[in-house]
Amino acid sequence: MADLFTHVLVAYTIGISLSWRFNWITPPYITGLMVGSTLPDLTRVGLILRPTQIEAVLGIPFSWTPLHLGIGVLISVLILSSFLSGQSAKRISLLLGVGAVSHLILDSLLRSASGYLYAVFWPLSSQNIIGPGLYLSSDMLPAVIAVAVAFVIWRIDKS
Repeated sequence: MADLFTHVLVAYTIGISLSWRFNWITPPYITGLMVGSTLPDLTRVGLILRPTQIEAVLGIPFSWTPLHLGIGVLISVLILSSFLSGQSAKRISLLLGVGAVSHLILDSLLRSASGYLYAVFWPLSSQNIIGPGLYLSSDMLPAVIAVAVAFVIWRIDKS
């Protein structure tokens, strides 16, 4: 799955780059950033637990889609953060959020049939804005670029 792999590699690159500026960002924190980059794709749970199944149990309309929006990312980070304790909880929460936002930014560059992005800022705004449409999620080029950049950053960091 090149799409998820690309998100994780970009988060790794961001984490290593940030660690050059902020000494407290160590490998465990970078891992948190990488985990955060996967949060918006929790919507894929819908492949196993169909919304219609959950609707039948709860008796109310249900959708996984908001997890891939800004509000869903915020809620996901807050839920994960509630399980954290100690001195580093705020830092881990911040990096989870940075990873998740990097995911949304990369997805905002995707090409869509309509030319518009999904309503990332819902519920604050349901306005769909025109996206740049640089690539498809199935394209291998973004993954190849992410691998190359991550490798260069890794080599710089290790030297």
